[in-house]
Amino acid sequence: MEWSFVSADKLVAALRAGEVTSVQLTEEAIARIERDDTVINAICVPDFDRARVAARRADQVRARGEDRPLLGIPVTVKESYDIAGLPTTWGMPQYRDFVPAEDAVQVSRLQAAGAVILGKTNVPLGLQDMQSFNEIYGTTNNPWDHARTPGGSSGGSAAALAAGFGALSIGSDIAGSLRTPAHFCGVYGHKPTLGLAAPRGMVAPPGPALPTDLDLAVVGPMARTAADLTLLLDVMAGPDPLTSVVAHQVTLPPARHDRLADFRVLVLDEHPLLPTGSAVRAAVNRVADALVDGGARVARQSPLLPDPAEAARLYTHLLFSGSVARFPVATYEQLRTRAAGLSADDRSLDAARLRGMVSSHRDWIEASHRRELHRHGWRQLFAEFDAVVCPITPTVAFPHDHDPDLLARRIDIDGAEYPFFDQLVWAGVATMPGLPATAVPAGRSPEGLPVGVQLIGPMFEDRTPLRLAELLEEKIGGFRAPQ
Repeated sequence: MEWSFVSADKLVAALRAGEVTSVQLTEEAIARIERDDTVINAICVPDFDRARVAARRADQVRARGEDRPLLGIPVTVKESYDIAGLPTTWGMPQYRDFVPAEDAVQVSRLQAAGAVILGKTNVPLGLQDMQSFNEIYGTTNNPWDHARTPGGSSGGSAAALAAGFGALSIGSDIAGSLRTPAHFCGVYGHKPTLGLAAPRGMVAPPGPALPTDLDLAVVGPMARTAADLTLLLDVMAGPDPLTSVVAHQVTLPPARHDRLADFRVLVLDEHPLLPTGSAVRAAVNRVADALVDGGARVARQSPLLPDPAEAARLYTHLLFSGSVARFPVATYEQLRTRAAGLSADDRSLDAARLRGMVSSHRDWIEASHRRELHRHGWRQLFAEFDAVVCPITPTVAFPHDHDPDLLARRIDIDGAEYPFFDQLVWAGVATMPGLPATAVPAGRSPEGLPVGVQLIGPMFEDRTPLRLAELLEEKIGGFRAPQ
């Protein structure tokens, strides 16, 4: 039997039943990577020797009667996580030789759960792109169409999963970096509630792995099934032991419902600041139809929804406010001059980006207060609904675009061009208020590319969108291996 595309939970069952060994799974994964990754380029830092050692150890541990949640399961890790003995570069050439001395918290948790780490997956320069290419490791291609991006910044992880290079992966998300690659590659990703999973050691080189409370960013799981997301989230969830006396294992509330018919869902397919491409709109409607067919209560609008245009501008402001902290003084002053020249009436996302980059601490405090008002609005909405279904980006995976001037790039939406970064408005719907969001496959575009949607849930109720993802997988199908 070939195991490359078998789900992690089924692999766990097969290992427990003695139907396969970790050594067999690991050797099959390594052989597949060596055969297919020359074209895809997802695994930028292989760690096969240590993976083989870990697999043998896993089989020995199991033979002694021990068990762990991921014992013997081959996985990959986004390059941005520190793994002792392997380079952490974030795609930045000046750090190509930087090797951290200790593992990131989440790497330690994978190892404690018994996972076998095959290696690290590719990322964009500084994790600041919706693609995955850099001067050190080159370009990662979408397994469905090598001329297109797998997304970013967790694009290497999504491509690895779609290609059968390991059963699970871990990534991170501040601007859709888990959800967009999942959408582009036809796999699953979950952006946890802000603060649910400790990020220490997912740090730009050469920074030390210090505890930190991130303002928008999270770390989270990627997989080929919805159930596997829950399996991996249960390993990842929990505070940093350096900052909390709470035990690592976190008890999240159960899903609000177990049957599709009991869910109350708000479905959105339009954003006031950016059109939605026809392929993505069709996918949202496909999910909406499945929900209705399953007996769920579905609404298309609600006065309780916090203003999405204001939310997008606020998200853009907060996102870009941290992007220039280490810019040279001269560059920062140029940005301040440009921002001062903006009209007070300019409410474009371009203006929000520029204002965010030069915002003062006073400005940030005001923006953060407005965020709390939005969070309050979401709490009210989730008293009436259990989940929100909406796009992840307005298009399917787009062709590689390596223009170094990111602000000059454009995204094509059904034949019309828009600023490249405007497509982040959908990612921000969940990121700005810190809500959990599960990316799920929702079919194919007319040209045969994967299309995904996101299921947004209430804060710290991650199991609700995750359960809805499982139910939708049963209803409309999920991952399919690239043809």
